[in-house]
Amino acid sequence: PSRKVQLHLISLLENHGGLKLSKTSFLDNEKLSPSWYLRTFVAIFFFLSDSSQCLHARQEVFSVGNDTTATTLEWAITELVKNPKVMQKATAEVRQAFEACGTVAEHALGKLPYMHLVIRETLRLHTPVPLLLPRQCQEPCQVLGYDVPRGTHVLVNVWALAHDERYWHDPPDEFRPERFEGEAAVVDFRGTDFSFLPFGAGRRMCPGIGFGLANIELALASLLFHFDWEGPPPGEIDMAEEFGLTVRRKADLLLRPVLRVPSQ
Repeated sequence: PSRKVQLHLISLLENHGGLKLSKTSFLDNEKLSPSWYLRTFVAIFFFLSDSSQCLHARQEVFSVGNDTTATTLEWAITELVKNPKVMQKATAEVRQAFEACGTVAEHALGKLPYMHLVIRETLRLHTPVPLLLPRQCQEPCQVLGYDVPRGTHVLVNVWALAHDERYWHDPPDEFRPERFEGEAAVVDFRGTDFSFLPFGAGRRMCPGIGFGLANIELALASLLFHFDWEGPPPGEIDMAEEFGLTVRRKADLLLRPVLRVPSQ
């Protein structure tokens, strides 16, 4: 099964990127173009190593972001159903943007400013990974009067930072995408603002941030464009969380999709 997945991924790369991959791809005598680097990476990664460690890494490269992306998407739909006015506004924006072409165009996702606010607020309120990967103190230091010796392992609670009233003046436990239109508009989640770090920061920041955001944006826009969503009354939606490496919904989200715009 693992090999079948790898061959399928290689086929996708060839079909969508115009790449022909083989054991000798990295030896091609051509200019060092981006496609050359991609072929070299895939050729070495998939063909030239059969160690168990590399086999595991192959799966991780393509699957590591699936869990957090799915978790964020599920929380976004949950909050939209729980907040009908926000759902109505986001749906109207998506359908107005893509009404003419009849489908969601990936290159035009930048035309959805309000949906991007919804995604940012979802990442803040339901940070998919509450604790960043462990860091290690490289030299002795003091933090809030406490001595931290060299070699100490540090776990950063980004969930707590995103819910701290000192940084979020509006009630931090409420879902309000509009907060990012006001004072919080300058807050960046790409590692430059320590009050909002869903992808971490520094040298160990999540390398798949662009890929993950693109997946969330495209999926959420498609779900809002093609369907209306019916569920329990907003006050009856179970918002309990199940803590682990990711913070998922404890109960399944049961909704009824109503097709509004057929796929073309």
